[in-house]
Amino acid sequence: MFTKRWLSFSLVAILSLALLFVARNSFSAPDEGMWTFDNPPVKILKEKYGFVPTKEWLDHIRLSSVRFMDGGSGSFVSPHGLVMTNHHVAMGQLQKISTPEKNYVETGFLARTREEEIKCPDLEINVLVSMENVTDRVRAAVKPGMSDAEALKARQAVIAEIEKESLQKTGLRSNVISLYHGGEYWLYRYKKYTDIRLVMAPERQAAYFGGDSDNFTYPRYDLDVAFFRVYENGKPLETPHYLRWNSQGAGDGELVFVSGNPGSTDRLYTYAELEMLRDYRYPLMLNYINKFIAALREYAAQGKEQQRRALGIIFGLENAKKAYTGEYQALRNKDLMAKRKEAEEKFRQLIASRPEWQQAYGDAWDVVARVVRKNIEFSRRSFYQNLRGYRLPSLALTIVQYVTEVKKPDGERLPGYHDAQLNELKFMLFSPAPVYKDLEEAVLRFGLQLSLEALGPEDEFVQAALQGKTPAEVAREVIAGTKLNDPAFRKKLIEGGEEAVQKCQDPLIQLARRVDPLIRRNIKKSQDEIESVLVKAREKIAQARFAVYGKDAYPDATFTLRLAFGVVKGYPYNGTRAPYKTTLYGLFDRAVSFDNQGEFALPQRFWERKDKLDLSTPVNFVSTCDIIGGNSGSPVINRQGEVVGLIFDGNIESLSGRFMYDDTRARAVAVHTAYIIEGLRKLYDAGFLADEIEGKK
Repeated sequence: MFTKRWLSFSLVAILSLALLFVARNSFSAPDEGMWTFDNPPVKILKEKYGFVPTKEWLDHIRLSSVRFMDGGSGSFVSPHGLVMTNHHVAMGQLQKISTPEKNYVETGFLARTREEEIKCPDLEINVLVSMENVTDRVRAAVKPGMSDAEALKARQAVIAEIEKESLQKTGLRSNVISLYHGGEYWLYRYKKYTDIRLVMAPERQAAYFGGDSDNFTYPRYDLDVAFFRVYENGKPLETPHYLRWNSQGAGDGELVFVSGNPGSTDRLYTYAELEMLRDYRYPLMLNYINKFIAALREYAAQGKEQQRRALGIIFGLENAKKAYTGEYQALRNKDLMAKRKEAEEKFRQLIASRPEWQQAYGDAWDVVARVVRKNIEFSRRSFYQNLRGYRLPSLALTIVQYVTEVKKPDGERLPGYHDAQLNELKFMLFSPAPVYKDLEEAVLRFGLQLSLEALGPEDEFVQAALQGKTPAEVAREVIAGTKLNDPAFRKKLIEGGEEAVQKCQDPLIQLARRVDPLIRRNIKKSQDEIESVLVKAREKIAQARFAVYGKDAYPDATFTLRLAFGVVKGYPYNGTRAPYKTTLYGLFDRAVSFDNQGEFALPQRFWERKDKLDLSTPVNFVSTCDIIGGNSGSPVINRQGEVVGLIFDGNIESLSGRFMYDDTRARAVAVHTAYIIEGLRKLYDAGFLADEIEGKK
């Protein structure tokens, strides 16, 4: 399941850039890449598939695609602001509008009129309006003779300046994005919408059929879909840019595209960085996730309501655990690592073959290796020297930092507190979404206990946070006594500024004030001694790539809009073959094969209406499109720009795609448009919604 991650042993992967250049100029080139819309893979598409996307086609797809700022992607599918995404992308908002009496995650939801559509408390959706290359301006801020730390501050200051200027000039959300690890900087401007209303979601049991057992697998049988509507000025958004619906879907071998916001990849990382991930970062994160899941399951065991409240977090953690485990196994594969090392060595030899290249770029890899190895222990300690909780501890720390940061010049502030970012920050700070204090206490207790066990009682962060008490005592006292669950109280503190926060006797604010200096110190050390050095070295490596190959490559994913392409295609599987599509016949067979129990139980409506369904209807299908976490909810599109599917997962073989691409068995898994329409019309009595989607009204 793909919300905010993703072996090939092929030398045509991005790891071997020399061979990549050759491969991309042949018809055997793989369907690789998460391409930016300013640099689409036109040459590959023309040579391999005879298709040339026009500027108008690309612009229409871009403006029809959306980004969910709580993680995930989506698209407009009607001219009346109707947005389609995954149920699992929508689940956070479903939980926030649910109550103990109305659990929309479990029962599903359908608004039969516009008046019944429920407004989400804190959902922001973005549409990428424009892109502008600002690389020269960012680099010009770095002057000769600057130290690495000074250069980083200069970059950060000019980026903040660019974003603020753009926001003031256009009113659009403005973010400067680093691509190719500093090779380029682009200003992305987004039209943002915050009046988002829920229209339809099926029961979780239909959306997540097969549960965690089937997660990251295929064949699949999930109705992982949800619909929202974007409103502007109190009315449904009327937009000319939406994807027309194709209920026939895509056939076996057909060229398709995915337009979405992949979260992050590490395909351009150096070998030393991959070693650091393998030997340090992944073991640390898996240990953290396992302990967090155990703490939440203990909380959820207290009752049905506690189970409902913890469901979304547990789902996200279980999803992350399976993804991290697959990625970790890829990094531990000696063949993969050997090929990554070989590819890097060949590239460095190519750089060394020309004295001017060697002088300009040759030391960068050694610099990266030295920095990442030197700072492993610091990175471990700073990971645990943090105020870990669910919502309230994060809100407290944000408020404490906010009132201090906004008094500084814009370019000198901590990341996240620049002028161009404050509107989005306040939107989340003042969210009216419900807060459950018993859940907050359980998660804070877990976070403090984790820090205590990892760092020991003598650690200064632990002492500042606990003050001689146990994690359980601190969590109970500060959560019981805090008023931060009230959005009006949070707003009052922000409006009162630094003086109000310093005088505030709220115990959670006091806890945040005690640990804030230590967290700030770690941020400064990380920026001055690690980030500043890595930014410079990675920029050199990026420039080396451009010098040798130009832009015949795509950047690592950055949770910004990308275009992937591929074909609908099955693959070798478990000694046989996985079909390119599954059907309703298979869905009912799988349920019956598991006695309609547990994760494989179908909602009762499926059994009651089975005879009304066309059981040959395609349910899910797979393609070679290159995706990763963040692509959840992305539309699958054909050459005509019609939506034919909805990305919701990748198979287990795709998890190593975080480090390299493979189209032999790795597949993107999507919901078929035919299943969505069949379900709306025959299972959920939502023919009116199907009519809107299919353009029949």
